[in-house]
Amino acid sequence: MTIESTMDRGEIFWEGDHERLHIRTQFTGESLLNRDVIASTFTDDEVKVLPTTTVVHLGGASIMDQGYRVLEPLVEELVACRKDHRFFVSVGGGARERHIYAIGTDLGLPTGAVADIAWMACEQNAVMLYNLLAKHRGIEVPFLHFEMLPAYLREGCIPILMNMPHYYYWEQPQAKGRIPVHRPDTGAFLLSEVWAMKDCIYLKDVDGVFTADPKQDEDAELLTEATADQLLAMPDLPIERAALQCLQQARDRKSIRVINGHVPGNLTKALAGEAVGTLVRQ
Repeated sequence: MTIESTMDRGEIFWEGDHERLHIRTQFTGESLLNRDVIASTFTDDEVKVLPTTTVVHLGGASIMDQGYRVLEPLVEELVACRKDHRFFVSVGGGARERHIYAIGTDLGLPTGAVADIAWMACEQNAVMLYNLLAKHRGIEVPFLHFEMLPAYLREGCIPILMNMPHYYYWEQPQAKGRIPVHRPDTGAFLLSEVWAMKDCIYLKDVDGVFTADPKQDEDAELLTEATADQLLAMPDLPIERAALQCLQQARDRKSIRVINGHVPGNLTKALAGEAVGTLVRQ
């Protein structure tokens, strides 16, 4: 193949004697399996899509499943915070998600098939939260309408997203077990990373990340700061390991925060950048 060095990237040219038409790019004549070619695409200057917006993720079991006792004051706080902060809310699946995993594994379904149905539980929780927030400009956003988020935010809405990553049958299998590794916590992180968001805050039912499960060990100590490496070495966590593994490789999202969503005022402090809960760094 003969390529003139004077040609600009994106220019159409012919290979040989008009045998095949090409478009010049840095990948012309290259293999997309080559590590050096893939590495050449790295840049520190990726587009920042929603840099002033925060994702607030409500744990399914820790927040949504707790019902009115936890959600009523949290809804009031979300509405109050909307006046000073741009954010959208995402939700996990909780008990219904776990029920799906139990039935799916009992039936012998493979990981991809279980992932294909698990997102429905998250969507149910998103619909319930939408009904609580509808009179306050809450709006449920199907994943096919994510491109409308900037418009919803400009109008003062509180967008509510179902955050289970849509890998469906393409969910990666685990070495052991069949539960999908990319679940709602990971989905919240991936959105905060790809949209280069201001922050990613996880609301759980504990004060942050502890050295052990505080519900089982009264001597467990709260970690005000930690790294993803430190947490991944621990046997039990309040956040998905896949989310921490994504944090290790993230280009833009360098930290996440885990707070107790049962304590009124914690979300307000976290959105304001105050030190509350556990800050997990890359």
